Amino acid sequence: MKVLITGGAGFLGTHIVDMLLSEENQVFVIDNYETASHDSLTPNEALEVVEGSITNKALMQSLFDRATPDLVIHSAASYKDPTDWEKDTDVNVRGTVITVNEAIKHGVKRFIYLQTALCYGAAKERPITLNHPLAPLTSYSISKTAGEQYVTISELSYVSLRLANIYGERHYSGPIPTFYRKIKNDEQVTIYDTSRDFIDIKDFLSLLKLAIDKPEISGCFNVSSGVDTPIKDIYGLIAKHFSYNKPEMVSILPLISEDVASLLLDPSETKKTFDWECKISLNEGLCNLLSWYDNNEVGETYTHLRIK
Repeated sequence: MKVLITGGAGFLGTHIVDMLLSEENQVFVIDNYETASHDSLTPNEALEVVEGSITNKALMQSLFDRATPDLVIHSAASYKDPTDWEKDTDVNVRGTVITVNEAIKHGVKRFIYLQTALCYGAAKERPITLNHPLAPLTSYSISKTAGEQYVTISELSYVSLRLANIYGERHYSGPIPTFYRKIKNDEQVTIYDTSRDFIDIKDFLSLLKLAIDKPEISGCFNVSSGVDTPIKDIYGLIAKHFSYNKPEMVSILPLISEDVASLLLDPSETKKTFDWECKISLNEGLCNLLSWYDNNEVGETYTHLRIK
């Protein structure tokens, strides 16, 4: 099978590439490396990597012409600067439209869109079901949700995976790598009074494989463990890893206006449809990740919020 992955050099993308190459697929990747490293992908005869943006229509046409993919996994997204609304809109909306149109033109058999759970905004129910209204609050989530809407009105066989917080090796966004880096460097840590649903990358990949292999299934699905964990508990687990006990270096602040208190997703429909569920506990997965961080540098970390 020939597969095109947008954003294929990022955290999710590299794991997806590794999985697909291990199954002897031919893989094409496009990434602008804004939030990825140039050495994140191991060279492989079955892998072609193009550096560039999905907003470059001519480049995307050329890539699709050459790749003629059976499957497109759309992982590329702009989120690095939460104040740059124009860029988020250009990449997450227009870039998605370009990708979808090329997929239609080239007769792609399956299109998988990686969406954020932030599409739901402030939760009106716990857990959040697929019937919850879409009410994104940030530039990133608003533009990602608009992109998803274009996918859903296309005639493609598609699945949109609304993702909880996925973590694992090569993960450099969100609270886990940020806490690790700041504790290791003895820097001030800011914790916002929120909770999140965390899922190990291996559990995500097991679902992705099912979504690829079941083209008869279309629609949007929540991808989560179904367990809500306070962010302060995540800090506590990482501090324990370091035997770190400096409460004076920690500030716990209330929720900021553009964030949401909880993003506990209901994965029941996903479990029923794909016969899938998470198998790796947060304690086990986080322990494995922290050990990986110990042996690998954690440099710049990222967030879609206006905080550092």
